[in-house]
Formats: sequence, C-alpha cells, structure tokens
Amino acid sequence: MKKLFPKSLLAVVLCCSAGISVRAQQRDTLPPPPPGRPATDISPFTLSSPQQFEIAEITVTGTEFLDKSLLLSLSGLAVGDKVVLPGDHFAKAIQNLWGQRLFSNIAIYITKIEGNKIWLEIELVEKPRMSSFTFKGVKKTESEDFVTKAGLRKGSVVTDALEQNTLSVVKRHFAEKGYRNVTVRMEIKKDPPPAINSASVIFWVDKGHKVKVNDIHMVGNYWVPDNVLKKKMKDPKETPRMTLYPEMADAWVDSMATTDDYWQSMGYLSATRTLQKLNPYFRPNFFANSKFNEVKYDEGKEKLIAYYNSRGFRDMQIVADTLYPSAKGNLNIEVKVDEGRKYYFGNIIWRGNTIYNDTVLSRGLGIKKGDVYNLELLNKRLGNPPGPEGGDIGSLYMDDGYLFFQVEPVEIGIRGDTIDYEIRIQEGPQATIKDIRIAGNEKTNEHVVRRELRTLPGEWFSRQNLIRSQREISQLGFFNPETIGINPVPNMQEGTVDIDYKVEERANDQLELSAGWGGYIGLTGTLGVTFNNFSLRNIFRKETWDPLPSGDGQKLSVRISSNGKAYRSYNFSFTEPWLGGKKRNPFSVSFYSTYQNPNAFAEYYNQPVPNPGAYFRVLGGSVSLGKQLRWPDDFFSLMYTVNYQRYKLKDFNYFGLEGFDNGVANNLSLRLTLARSSVDQQIFPRSGSSFMLYGQFTPPYSVLNPDKDYKSESIQEQFKFIEYQKYRLNAEWYVPLSRPVGSDHKSLVLKVAAKFGYLGRYNNRTTLSPFGRFELGGDGLSNFAVYDRDIISQRGYPVYYTSNPKLNPESSGPPAGYAGFTMFNKYVVELRYPFSLNPSSTIFGLIFLEAANGYRDFKEYDPFRLRRSVGVGARFYLPMFGLLGFDYGIGLDRIRPGGGMKDAAKFTFMLGFEPE
Repeated sequence: MKKLFPKSLLAVVLCCSAGISVRAQQRDTLPPPPPGRPATDISPFTLSSPQQFEIAEITVTGTEFLDKSLLLSLSGLAVGDKVVLPGDHFAKAIQNLWGQRLFSNIAIYITKIEGNKIWLEIELVEKPRMSSFTFKGVKKTESEDFVTKAGLRKGSVVTDALEQNTLSVVKRHFAEKGYRNVTVRMEIKKDPPPAINSASVIFWVDKGHKVKVNDIHMVGNYWVPDNVLKKKMKDPKETPRMTLYPEMADAWVDSMATTDDYWQSMGYLSATRTLQKLNPYFRPNFFANSKFNEVKYDEGKEKLIAYYNSRGFRDMQIVADTLYPSAKGNLNIEVKVDEGRKYYFGNIIWRGNTIYNDTVLSRGLGIKKGDVYNLELLNKRLGNPPGPEGGDIGSLYMDDGYLFFQVEPVEIGIRGDTIDYEIRIQEGPQATIKDIRIAGNEKTNEHVVRRELRTLPGEWFSRQNLIRSQREISQLGFFNPETIGINPVPNMQEGTVDIDYKVEERANDQLELSAGWGGYIGLTGTLGVTFNNFSLRNIFRKETWDPLPSGDGQKLSVRISSNGKAYRSYNFSFTEPWLGGKKRNPFSVSFYSTYQNPNAFAEYYNQPVPNPGAYFRVLGGSVSLGKQLRWPDDFFSLMYTVNYQRYKLKDFNYFGLEGFDNGVANNLSLRLTLARSSVDQQIFPRSGSSFMLYGQFTPPYSVLNPDKDYKSESIQEQFKFIEYQKYRLNAEWYVPLSRPVGSDHKSLVLKVAAKFGYLGRYNNRTTLSPFGRFELGGDGLSNFAVYDRDIISQRGYPVYYTSNPKLNPESSGPPAGYAGFTMFNKYVVELRYPFSLNPSSTIFGLIFLEAANGYRDFKEYDPFRLRRSVGVGARFYLPMFGLLGFDYGIGLDRIRPGGGMKDAAKFTFMLGFEPE
C-alpha cells in the first residue's frame, strides 16, 4: 500500500481550550501544526467526499498524573473503531474528556494514514494540582472551617468545580452571619521548576459590611396588626427594638371581626386600622438592628402563613416580598399579603364510629361549631400524627388496643365563611401484644428491663403503656434516655403486634475520691463508690466481677470520709428495687458511724483544752420497705422506714441546751413516706411532677408515762430516749416552655418547687429534741451534719443566716442560743436549658429565684418573712462522678445600705447530689 504524507502531520480536529467548538474544515483552512512538526498541503478527504477509516493506533500525550488507558476509555475511541472523516466522532471524544474538567486544552491529531487505516494522537494539557492553598482576609478558625467544608486537600486538581464549591462555602458561611456582599476571588500561581504542573492557590475574601434589617413593612394585612405579624416572622434569638404599644394577643386578633362593626359605625375603617392611626408607635420595628439571614427569613414567611392559617385565614398567601437597600446600606423588607376571608368550623359529623358515640368523640375533639377554622388544630386533636402528650382521638382508641385505627377529616361543604366536616373513622380490630424483644442491654440483665415494661404479651395494645414503659426504662438510670427506641411491628392479618425495645447502655457507677492537707485538721479525704447496677446473687461468681458483679439493678454504696482528728464517717447502704422479683417493692438497709472531736483545733496549736477527751459519736442504721400503690394512680408509692441512732456525748455542748453535754441518747423512729413521681427522666426532667410527704414518729414515751414529771429530770435523763414528731413536704413541677429542638431534643424547662418542714413535741411536759431539726443556708453540706440535722440549702446565704434580728445574722458559726430551726419553708423557681444531653456528660445551665426562712417555733413563724436570692448556675452530670454543680447567688436581704452586690453574693459548689 502506498504511504501518504511521509514524515508529516495532518490536524483534522481543532484543539479546545475554553469550550467545545468543533467543525469540519477545508484543506486550505487547516490549522497550523504544533511547533516543530512539518506541515502538508495534501488532504485525502473533503466535505464533499467523506471517507471511512479504521483506527489502527491511538496514543495519549501530555499527561503526568492520570492513567492513559483510563483516559482512552473515557474518550470513547478504541483501536478498530470505524470513523468517517469529516465527521463528529472526534468532537464527541473531546466532549467526553472535557466533561471530566481536568484539562485546560484538548486536541486530536492524525499522525499517519495508510490506506483505510488511521493513526491518532490525543494531546492533553492537564490543569495544575494544588501544592498549597491559603485564605486571605479571614480568621484562622474560619479558614480551617472552609478547608473542611470545601474538602480542600493538597494534590487536588484545580478545577472550575473546586473553585465554585469553595466560593459557595465561603459565601454561605458569611451570609449566615449577615454579610450579603461577600466577594471571593481565586488566584492561581504556578510553581517554578522543578515542580511539575503544580500551583499554589490563594482565595482572596472581602466579606464587606454586615447587612442588617432596617425595617419591615407589611402591606395588605387588614385583620392582623403589623406588630403581631412581625413577631411571628422574627428570629426568636433576635432582640427587637423597644415597643411603646402593648403587644396584641391572639385572642384580640380573633375579636377583631366582631369589634369592627362598632368601629365602622363610628366612622373608622376597622378596629385594626383605628388603633394604628391613634398610636403612631403601633408599628415597632422587630427586625431593627438584627442581621439578615435568608434561611431564617424564608422560615419566617412560612411561620407567617402558618399563623394566618391557625387564625382561620386558610386562603392567605404572600403575594410578593421585596428586599431593597436603605440609605445606610442595610435592608428594608416589604411583605405584601392577601389575607383572604376568615373561616369558621361548621357542622362536624362522625362516620364509622361504633366503640365511642358522637358525644364522647366531640367532647374529646374539643372543637365546636363556630370556632375559628384551624386545620392544624383539627389534625392534632384527631391524632394525625399522634402527639407525644396524648389526649387526642387517636390516643383514645389506641389506648384501648385499636392499633389499626385510622381517621380522616373530609370537607363536605363550604357555606360562605363556614366549613362543614365529616370525620371518617376506621376502627379496625383490637391488637394483641405478641412478642416483646429487647436489644442493646449489653450489661443489664434482660429481666431488669422487662419487669419495668407496661406492655405484656397477651394484653391489648396501649399507646399510653408504651409511653409509660419508656419513662420507666429511663428512670432506671442505666440507659441513655435520649436514645430509647420503641418500635411496634403490627400484623393486621393476625391482629397482633410485636414490640421492639432498643436501649443504649451508659455508665452510671460513681466514684468519689478526694484528698488534702488542711492545717490543724491534717490529712483529709473521702473515698466513696456507688454501684447503681449491682448484682448480689452473682457475688460468689468470679467470672461476673468487672470490677463487681453487675446487671441486676441493685444499688451498693460504700463511703469513708475523714477530716483528720476532727471528724470521720463510715457509711454503707444496699438497695434491692424489686424485693422478691415480682413486685416493685424496694428494700433498703444502711449503716453508718460518725465521730467528731471538738478540740482538734486547740490540740493542734497547743492551746488550753477546757474539756480534754471531748467527743460526739453517732452509730445508726435503717431498714426500709416500699410498695407501689394502685390508687389514686400507680405513680404513688408508700415507704416504711425504721431508723435507729445512738448518740454518745462527752463534754460536747454544741446544741444550745444547757446541761446537755454528757450522756447517751437513743433515737428510735418510724417514718411513713407517701410519694408520687411522674417526671420523665432523672437527670434533666422536662415534664412531670414529684411530690413527697412524710411523717416521722418516735414512740410517745411521755404519753405512755403520764405521771412522770419530765421537768424535774435532768436534760440527760429526758433525752435518754428521744421523742418527737416530724413532718416534711416537698413538691416539684417541671414544665417545658418550648418544643424540643433538633435531634438532641433540647428545650427550655421551668422548675417550680415548694418545701416545708416541722418538728414538734407530743406534749409540753417535755423538752424538744435538738436532733432532727433543720438548718438553712449554704450549699446543703455542713460540718455539723453529724448532729442529725436536715440541711436545707439556700443559695446566696451562709448556713446560719436568719432574718430574725434577735439572732446574729452574719456569724460564721451558730448564733448565741441557736439550737436549730423547728420550722422552715422554701420556694424555688428555676429556668433551665440543656447545653448537652450526651450521656457521657449532661450539662445544663439555669437561673433561679429562691425565697426561704427558718423559724424556732410557732410564735416566730411568719410565712411572709422570707429571705430572697437570685442567681445563675450550671450542672454537670458525669457518669463516674455524678453531679458537679456551681451556683452564684446574691442574697437580696443581705444587701446593706451603702454596700454592694459583691458583699451579698456567695459562690456555691456541690458534688455528688442536688441539695435540698
């Protein structure tokens, strides 16, 4: 075969650098060949005479880092393919390669033609690879954030997509902060030799000034005033300007339709417009000085529509919204709305209901003819979808086993502004619980979880029992309450349902360890450990020790504490929450021993000791048995506790009672505790309440010995067997103030608490016991706790502070004649918000208001004479150490004329438990 074009190159397809532009060319318009290659003026084909060739060979040149065989595959060309020249085969190949966005130049050359065979060369110019990247004009932390979000890394090809993605990340970041005029420019600097096709990339960022919302104008709103709409649109985190006119409530908005008749009779257009005319300050600027965030702005418009719909304006729509700059470069917003007419509920007819009659369902629905139309409320009351709080029609059926219940509201007529509804119900059969499956309990034995469940195989399905089971599992404290999963698996053909419970174990054993050296006290320290998921039955099985046998839900606590020669204490307790394993009957035993030396300070500094060898010892124990009640409801429980303490004193007169410094006192008492708790979880309760009332009684020795003259006996003899009656009342409520936000279910919670205590005698012939009294103030801890006192904390006040001017209010120790309070009352309001609900570290902050006081007797009691405090605090729950708490309280009644807040403030630290 005759060879054509020896030692020559014929270019038949143009190179493409900035886009795809491929076209056939005549022989005399062929582009020049690459430098160093000879040209030719002979061509074997023209547009008028196309020829078919077979590709004999393809070479790829110009690549440094990319696989040539892969590139050849991407081009769509292969040896043996038939191509027609002129044609579009090569144009398609260039388009395929150009679509990879890896090249700055692509060309295909014919290097040889022999007969019907053709040899090709694909010449590529790769885009450079990043050797480094830098952001200019931003903070270092922002730069690091951009690198992560844009996925920048050294060695990446500098493509258009990389540039656009990075620019988008930067602009979106600053847009969220209110910077809408951000400019970003990418500069590419090729690296000098010996670097091969690499470049450093610099992103120049100019974020400009922050764009704020100057004003927002509402247009077209007739029934709802501007300030109400602006409040619905605004970001709750933003602070509005001062509003000089009271904000209209939703009820006021609803009343506008009726009051308009009156205002129109007085010559005004409407009540809404009248108020706006009468008060020039009626249109406060809720968006003033707040940064503009487009995402939140869009959310605000959706809230606006939802609010109108909830007030009966179901046809409302936003006709237009315009953003335009103010004179100072900020934004003005104009929102034009078409409210439409206001609708009301008409007749509501029930269809398909056989279990409950129309009266019961209408009462449960709570929507009457003439109520303002609100489709969202209607669906919520029907249980579409089921709400966590229950109380809807769906819950009514599903709590009675009707798992397959379905309800559909259908509009059957619109008469003017009235909408009639037909509620169609498919009750379905009752579902029986078949199998209960539990997963995720790697440490806790399954029977511990299963005994807490209110859903039992063979019983009717109940949605309320599912919710209650979730609460009971959470109350165990062994699992992460945020991840407890319940999944009913219904089988409609069989009329059964399986329920899958999924839990996530969390560490809840606690270690208390501290040590120090303190002056005359000497070596101090505490060693305590609490196993909250202990297993007594496995204590003799070595293989179960890790470090102790666990999994049966029992609680074992051991604690040793010492303040050198001044004080030491030993405590042991054990609790079985289900005595016998069949009923929730908690059983507890505890033992403790304490010792206090009042002369430790004097002995250390070699000072005269008035009473050498003085001490105070306490040896005690208790046994308690509880029972869960079924009435008034099964949130109630009753606890019986028998306590015994033996006090031994030697030259120890710290009780404010003359003559009571030596001897032995015995304290045997019975405590009856009635409690009710419906809080949803232990660490950060969001809802529910807790109530506790107990009475503690010693044997009435004086009543049993009516002829005995106690007044003539010594104090030591009177207190040989202590008698008193004691009452305590604690009540707490938790109210969620916002809906849970995000996947971590964070919400603002209000805690309200009230507490009361009283200690009294059986008759006036005896002296009231110094034991069992109340101390008020401080952090709930006291070195004098060995006295058997109830320590009632109050933030912002020292332990012995009292509002009674007869007592020494600022003494560092007990005031003269102080023997403890016999009465107290305390009120607490806290606003709580969780920063982290992670089971490994639950953290929440709070602000509080407290009012409390202690009283020595009924004569001194005045429920309105309370010492008040305010402050802030934080709580940290760590699995190993329990509670860590910090409070900064200001005692408002400690502020003296001429003094400052600093003198009335007190910092409080707590460890291990929340003080009373």
